[in-house]
Amino acid sequence: MQERHDAPLAPLTTFRLGGPARRLITATTDAEVIAAVREADETGTPLLIIGGGSNLVISDKGFDGTALRIATTGFTLDGTALELAAGENWSDAVARTVEAGLAGVECLAGIPGSAGATPIQNVGAYGQDVAQTITEVVAYDRRTGETVTLTNAECAFSYRHSRFKQDPSRYVVLRVRFELEDAEGLSAPIRYPETARALGVEAGDRVPAARARETVLKLRAGKGMVLDAEDHDTWSAGSFFCNPILTEAEHAAFLARVTERLGADVTPPAYPAGEGFMKTSAAWLIDKAGFTKGYGSGPARISTKHTLALTNRGEATTEDLLTLAREVRAGVHEAFGVTLVNEPVTVGVAL
Repeated sequence: MQERHDAPLAPLTTFRLGGPARRLITATTDAEVIAAVREADETGTPLLIIGGGSNLVISDKGFDGTALRIATTGFTLDGTALELAAGENWSDAVARTVEAGLAGVECLAGIPGSAGATPIQNVGAYGQDVAQTITEVVAYDRRTGETVTLTNAECAFSYRHSRFKQDPSRYVVLRVRFELEDAEGLSAPIRYPETARALGVEAGDRVPAARARETVLKLRAGKGMVLDAEDHDTWSAGSFFCNPILTEAEHAAFLARVTERLGADVTPPAYPAGEGFMKTSAAWLIDKAGFTKGYGSGPARISTKHTLALTNRGEATTEDLLTLAREVRAGVHEAFGVTLVNEPVTVGVAL
């Protein structure tokens, strides 16, 4: 277990933003993770858990406490059952499942971050999310001081949400277990229209899993959503805002605002999101509110490839990023009456 003091945190995040931690511990085993968490809890020290850093917005002042970087490793495949240590690189793990001829997470290729973060956010993209394949999550329960195993149902997954996100100070994810599908090298049924179009198939069709993964990687790269140190469009947290889920009344009011602002012939994206709810596109809202690709004149701007990504152009501060995010959120609300919610976790700051 490595320990550093007054350690920079910006290099540990994909935004490359944030001040230092008073103390940074890097843990490479589950036992080291638990020991570090217990020590922080017993001494009343504030604790920040860091995995791949792809979903963090850290204050310019840094973190006055212990930052725990989880760097555990472990990839175990037994038939179609997969277990990942929390510190495993998620994108690499997806590639290995595809190489093994298994389906279920191939459309989650290229998503940055660690495996342990995936159940917290219920990570998803292109018609898949991890809630569809996770069977169990092994976690350290800070309330009871015990290691527990939570079933899929006990994780309380919903859109970009989970029991872990609902109560962020209680659980530290140690391992994630999945049940994949042996479809003789084929993907899971393609659900997302954009993916189906790119593959030249109909929704519900299967394709070779490797082809599905490669197609998703190309789609993500075209939007600046695959990490590249030389491309500032990828100095981001991916999608900064969640796609809004609206009640029937909210959706009706939203449609009225769209007609008023853009005309009766404009129909915004709409996807069923459970009985009585509709989901629309945050990227569409941002663009139609006037925040187009590349918007901004400072060191934090909207990506030149995708309106849903807010980016650090190299010299930004966290406050620069938040100023832009607040401007976008306010502009979308003024235009359409919809309040966007940030997807990344904020540390020491608030939107």
